[in-house]
Amino acid sequence: MTVTHHVRVHRSEENLAREDQLAWKIAEVAADPVDVDQDVADMIINRIIDNASVAAASLTRGPINAARAQAFSHPVSTGGIGATVFGAALDHRTSPEWAAWANGVAVRELDYHDTFLAAEYSHPGDNIPPILAVAQHVQADGRALLRGIATGYEIQMDLVRAICLHKHKIDHVAHLGPSAAAGIGTLLGLDVETIYQAVGQGLHTTTATRQSRKGEISTWKAHAPAFAGKLAVEAVDRAMRGQTSPAPIYEGEDGVIAWMLDGKDAAYEVPLPAAGEAKRAILDSYTKEHSAEYQAQAWIDLARKLGTENPALRDPANIEAIVLHTSHHTHYVIGSGANDPQKYDPTASRETLDHSIPYIFAVALQDGGWHHVDSYAPERAGREDTVALWHKITTAEDAEWTRRYHSEDPDVKAFGGRVEFRLTDGTTVVDEIAVADAHPLGARPFARDNYIAKFRLLAEPVLEASEIERFLELVQRLPELTAAEVGELSIIARPGLLEGADAPQGLV
Repeated sequence: MTVTHHVRVHRSEENLAREDQLAWKIAEVAADPVDVDQDVADMIINRIIDNASVAAASLTRGPINAARAQAFSHPVSTGGIGATVFGAALDHRTSPEWAAWANGVAVRELDYHDTFLAAEYSHPGDNIPPILAVAQHVQADGRALLRGIATGYEIQMDLVRAICLHKHKIDHVAHLGPSAAAGIGTLLGLDVETIYQAVGQGLHTTTATRQSRKGEISTWKAHAPAFAGKLAVEAVDRAMRGQTSPAPIYEGEDGVIAWMLDGKDAAYEVPLPAAGEAKRAILDSYTKEHSAEYQAQAWIDLARKLGTENPALRDPANIEAIVLHTSHHTHYVIGSGANDPQKYDPTASRETLDHSIPYIFAVALQDGGWHHVDSYAPERAGREDTVALWHKITTAEDAEWTRRYHSEDPDVKAFGGRVEFRLTDGTTVVDEIAVADAHPLGARPFARDNYIAKFRLLAEPVLEASEIERFLELVQRLPELTAAEVGELSIIARPGLLEGADAPQGLV
């Protein structure tokens, strides 16, 4: 049965015992040698496929080229055999922290993998690159890898359920550093003390502001979780060498909660599995059918439905105004409530357009769907009729949709809203959607076949057919994989693809 831990700030003179600290409780969960349930194992396989899908689609993009070049500038460290990098030959390896870096950027670049939204936001699939990199480096088998990934998802999602970061403009990767460190701890079978120190370091080194997701959103958006994963690997390495963490990292009077989050009077209720309880959090997460910020998923589905049913809605000449009544987050982060002119700028970066629900709704309405490349192309963003329609779209916070967004009841929780079209002829068109079609409660929930179809769609332009089949056959046997087979859990680009990609030079 899940245990809820009361977490508050403690004065130094209170001398909070480490056994009562949240980082220690996390470490206890990570060190608990529970088995992975079959349905959890199946979902972990799905998410490894999902990560490989979006990584394949990113193989020649600038941030991935740079990260891969950086990774291969560093030799394999002495403690293992190294880890693979997406796109490269399986025997071309680098140190696990650098593989976590390169692969983390590839997974995150297109904003196209899994998500979990509660008190905070997250993409828990970001845990997979660092945990897999360490598994390959130390030659762990498939069962150990499964256990490590289950922990990574569990810890990040439990923190996300309880502790809001974004209202204090702290980026969500602050929950990823501790979770990835915990997952690596589980993978390696480390003791509670060592994991505790790694979790504390993982948090201490991965707090960052949300400016990476506002204004001129830069390529750092893809690098941010990869950096957290890299630092998690390094935190575990230091902890294994006996190095310690600031403590209490969460609860201290000069700690994260007191000075970065809700302040010295703050308190949180953090749910974690009880001793012996299986880690099942991954089953509450969901992936993306569309390459866009998660709050846009349901809106894309609704827009394509409305545009297909009523093509007149696609013409700005017929539209007086379009208002998306939605949650606080959607309005203030990716909607007009952000007060960010970049969200209405046809020359904005792909990263910015990905975080503009007015843009996304306009394009999905006109095109009847969404494409991970074409929908962001400069010529698509600059199309005259699209710009005209786009600038007629605003968002408004609706208390009911905010309530549903934050609900813990899976039958109530929603990420969509209600759209109201005011037409030039005086009529209105109103419709609503609660969750994306691909969501577990949506019109077409994603299952194994959907993950495989997504992988084939994104991989076919860059992988040979035989490589697609090799990877799919291998990953679907994850629980029984040998250490050598875990070392082959990567994707190899078509001959010549990476050789033709830019390889920017840096310091090393």
